[in-house]
Amino acid sequence: MTQASQSVSVSPVPPARSERSPGVKLVIAVLIAVALMVPLLMIYGLLWDRQQQAETAQAAIGQGWGGQQTIAGPVIVIPYRATETTTVEENGKDVTRTVNTIRNLYLSPQSNKADVVIKPEKRKKAIYETVVYESQIAGSADFVLPADIARYGVTREALMLDRAEVRLGISDARGLVDGNSLSVDGTPLALQPGKGLLSTGNSGTFAFVDWSAAAPMKVDYKIGVRGLGDFKLIPRGVDTRWTVKSTWPNPSFGGDFLPATREVKSGGFTATYAVPNLALGQAQVLTGDLSPPVTANYGPRESYAAEVAPNSAEASGGTAKAVAISLIEPVDLYSQVDRSIKYGFLFIGFTFVAFLMFDIIAGARVAPAEYLLTGIALVLFFVLLLAFAEVIGFMPAYMVASAAIIGLLTFYSAAVLGSWKRARFLAAMLIGLYALLYTLLNLEAYALLIGSVLMFFALAGVMYMTRGIDWGGIGKKEEVA
Repeated sequence: MTQASQSVSVSPVPPARSERSPGVKLVIAVLIAVALMVPLLMIYGLLWDRQQQAETAQAAIGQGWGGQQTIAGPVIVIPYRATETTTVEENGKDVTRTVNTIRNLYLSPQSNKADVVIKPEKRKKAIYETVVYESQIAGSADFVLPADIARYGVTREALMLDRAEVRLGISDARGLVDGNSLSVDGTPLALQPGKGLLSTGNSGTFAFVDWSAAAPMKVDYKIGVRGLGDFKLIPRGVDTRWTVKSTWPNPSFGGDFLPATREVKSGGFTATYAVPNLALGQAQVLTGDLSPPVTANYGPRESYAAEVAPNSAEASGGTAKAVAISLIEPVDLYSQVDRSIKYGFLFIGFTFVAFLMFDIIAGARVAPAEYLLTGIALVLFFVLLLAFAEVIGFMPAYMVASAAIIGLLTFYSAAVLGSWKRARFLAAMLIGLYALLYTLLNLEAYALLIGSVLMFFALAGVMYMTRGIDWGGIGKKEEVA
């Protein structure tokens, strides 16, 4: 019985993919991680651009509302006659001339007490939000003309008391609201625009007063002003006392003087200031006005006056000192995103280390392209965080962005690593990393300590797991049977 021969066709076996040594895999992972620093830097540029747009939106709100406000006064300005002697050269000879001029004398109050109420309000332009305020100032100042006025280089007869003015400095007069008033010894006076004080960029309001009697005078004033950013008060007088109240729960106190007492609660804050002229270092009577504070930051119309003030003839009274109160946001989303980006290398590094361990120890064989795609997903987290934070706030945005990236990488790593068990491990690691990052962002003082300790234990763990790896060979060291 004959058997039919059958021809069997055998398809060629594809050549096995060459295996890289653990050392080469490590170098590739490091190079890809370093390359991913470039898009991280690009996100920094994007963050800076969004911050600039937010500041532009805030400035646009301030154009119609009022900018940073600095309040000074009240101060009585008294013109006086003075004689100036100058020597000039004419036809080769020195000629002395005497010129009669009118200068101003600046008299600060004997005491100045005021109650300040700051009413905050949030305003939006497009997706950007900022805090503005309206301040109501109700105060009383007592003025006394010193009997020894001649000690200041001005005689009593040279004073033009019938042409005196009571001036209030307001750095951005655009923010003035209705209901402002000023009275002298109970008699209301009409407020005039302009003629503020040099310390507020020559912006403010004033009233004419006839002080020919030179008797002690009491000035009562009420000023309502809207503003954006810092709210500053410049103390003038022998004794200055302010009480500042607001419903804003997150104030920041700065400037040259801190509150004597303060109470900050969830429903607002109360701060009291007590500033004597000994602390100010200023005389009650000045023959020149005070220059703006060093930290003065006025709007475009006032900046020129503040810039030339130190070189003007009126700026011979010294430099004004101020207290500053800021209504800050509890969480500045841009600074939070900025700090989170600085930890971006940790996410890339830990995730790549996990992939590398699965590769060289468990044999998962992760390709360079898979490292790259994973790294791009980790970088994308910060873009999502910035985009969502501008719309829904930082904490909700953090939860949405982290959940999206963790879900994406979990499904992707299940295919790359060939195991849902490994994917769940990676997901747990990412959850821990994002939770740790959020903790670091809120524990600013201990961020470096916690981060350095974490890096130490992570490095120790990697060194322990790879202690038997032959980095120059293929795979692990073979155990002797």
